[in-house]
Amino acid sequence: MRHKTKLKFDEIGYWSEIKLDIIKRYATEYSKILTAQQKPKLYHVYIDAFAGAGVHVSKTSQEFVLGSPLNALNVKPPFREFYYIDLDGEKVDTLKRLVGERADVHVHLGDCNQILLKDIFPQVRYEDYRRGLCLLDPYGLHLNWEVVRKAGEMKSIEVFLNFPIMDINRNALWKNPERVGISGIERMNAFWGDDSWRGIAYSTERNLFGEPEKEDNATIVNAYRERLRKVAGFSYVPEPIPMLNSKDAEVYYLFFASHKAAAENIIHYIFDKYRKRGAR
Repeated sequence: MRHKTKLKFDEIGYWSEIKLDIIKRYATEYSKILTAQQKPKLYHVYIDAFAGAGVHVSKTSQEFVLGSPLNALNVKPPFREFYYIDLDGEKVDTLKRLVGERADVHVHLGDCNQILLKDIFPQVRYEDYRRGLCLLDPYGLHLNWEVVRKAGEMKSIEVFLNFPIMDINRNALWKNPERVGISGIERMNAFWGDDSWRGIAYSTERNLFGEPEKEDNATIVNAYRERLRKVAGFSYVPEPIPMLNSKDAEVYYLFFASHKAAAENIIHYIFDKYRKRGAR
């Protein structure tokens, strides 16, 4: 695969390739089901909020790996439309070249937190018999809770969501919360939707240094799972799958949220195939 661009493609590890495979597998089943439904007939779209350039480089093989935007274009039966967003102009330009001239593909340059709410979600309304599969895969704490809450409220959108636990720990959930900078707190508040994470991430007990004890990753992840159900209003939020690095450290968790029991059943099957593979 040759590309006439100066852009340096992102290198991705083993678990990122697994994530791409999971999303591709589910997108195929999702498109089959929605295409087959006739009463009422539905119009289904694919949304990628952090689309990137559409191509990555595998750290293990150094070969090009198709990203989620191009994988979605290859799903059969096809989605009716595709909406891609990225904040990086070079990546957007590369993605546009790879996609080519297609009337069913819409590539946006800008902040997905604004574009999703203003331009894309309004085109996927439940009452218009439209449905969407939305990938929210931020590079770190770059996703606002309002986007997630709106998706849940609409009841027409299913989401895959990257919960960036490593970035969260680096920027907000320090062992001593008093030392966290204001920017880290603000980013976490925007991602979580309020500051209730503080009461979840730290116990009332104190260590030998008089500092509050920080809870483990599982406690924080489970609290976000409950938030997706009780605050965002998604009916089904299966246990997320952890994505690890080469040292078996948790980098992020891949969440899925839907209003359909059938969707949860499919995800349980797919997640279970990959959950115990381990890092490479």
